[in-house]
Amino acid sequence: MNINRFFSNSKNLMKLAYPILIAQLIQNLMGFADTVMAGRVSATDMAAVAVASSVWLPLILAISGLVMALASIVSQLSGAKQFDQVAKASYQTAWIAVFFSIIIIILYYIATPMLIDSISMEPKLKHLMFDYLGYIVWGGPGYCLYLVLRNYSEGLSFTRPTMIISILGLLINIPANYIFIYGEFGMPALGGAGCGIATAIVYWVMFLGMLAYAYFSKHLKHAPLFSKFYWPQWSEIKIILALGTPIAFSLLFEVSLFAAVAIILVPFGANVVASHQIAINFSGLVFMVPLSLAMAVTIKVGFEVGNKNFEKAKELCRYSVILGLVIAVVTAAITLLFSTQIATIYTADTKVLELAASLMLLAALFQFSDAIQVISAGALRGYKDTTSILYITFFSYWVVGLSFGSILGLTDWIAPASGPYGFWIGFISGLTVAAVLLAWRLKIVQKRFDQHAVLES
Repeated sequence: MNINRFFSNSKNLMKLAYPILIAQLIQNLMGFADTVMAGRVSATDMAAVAVASSVWLPLILAISGLVMALASIVSQLSGAKQFDQVAKASYQTAWIAVFFSIIIIILYYIATPMLIDSISMEPKLKHLMFDYLGYIVWGGPGYCLYLVLRNYSEGLSFTRPTMIISILGLLINIPANYIFIYGEFGMPALGGAGCGIATAIVYWVMFLGMLAYAYFSKHLKHAPLFSKFYWPQWSEIKIILALGTPIAFSLLFEVSLFAAVAIILVPFGANVVASHQIAINFSGLVFMVPLSLAMAVTIKVGFEVGNKNFEKAKELCRYSVILGLVIAVVTAAITLLFSTQIATIYTADTKVLELAASLMLLAALFQFSDAIQVISAGALRGYKDTTSILYITFFSYWVVGLSFGSILGLTDWIAPASGPYGFWIGFISGLTVAAVLLAWRLKIVQKRFDQHAVLES
């Protein structure tokens, strides 16, 4: 390995990745603020926010996956110096985002009358949950358009606006929560449901902030968005959906796996579920580091592929995986050394604390596989090879991870049933399989591009 090349590539990648990481952390901090502020009203209000968020997040995550295709498209267009095509791709992605966000609004108003009477839940909790969803869905179009502008900017290698706009969102989120939860300045006191209004407002502010940046920034003048308006073009939309749909489903496969295990663990008792949730929550925070790096890899690899510099693209892939493993060594060491101290941030219950700390030891192990698989997936997105990600993640997470975890956790087929430990070993197995298969697929794609370059020459 060329050390100088490694540090040079790592510096360029981290320059792109750190604003994305900060933005991701701030968005999680918004969710944390919602939960804490609603919890100060009552446990029911906090539970309503938690349940409603678990419904909302997969929906918005699916649209986010569709929109993520734009970063790959724009980065390749940028590398090919086809800046006149960037606006067309961005507008078509915006039409997709608006369409699906409006579908969510329509579904809410169709489904709510049917579900509100059929769901068995404490009445106050149920009404707070549906009120929260009724408010936040109106912020969906704003957030989806923000995502489009974010991916447009990031595809052109400008990631700092994402960080700045996220900070702006947090600064608005907390006082807006206060106003609508407690009924200040003449507003009604809505309790936990008020977080839905606050978040919807934040979504629109973030969109307007990103819109202002896209309009006025000198950095983006070479790929202007506003010099020409584009109506929906089905041929372009099909291409974007073909790229984005596999990304959306692969994101949902991973999120739904952890949610499914939490449900399966319910018969083991509240302490086991709480311990599992603590370990998952902390692992999710750690995962943002390689995820942000993977997003930077998508941009950089896409640029070099568009520029037909396939050797540079391969070099970026190689050094990004090494950087991801170096980061995993650091985060795994922190997890191992401070597992008990980390668990105490979440709980004071001794039994929950001990189990959560022991699960985090397993969480430290899967950080290596996680880094490889997410960075390999990011590189594949840069090559516009997303369908393979869909198949590999489904097989790895659900066929291998969940099946093997269920065998170890619930049965005596291989060893005595180990409950949550078995499922976490399943996570490690699934992520390891994903890492191997995605890295293997990346090699195949790179060879294909090399052969194409040879034929062209």
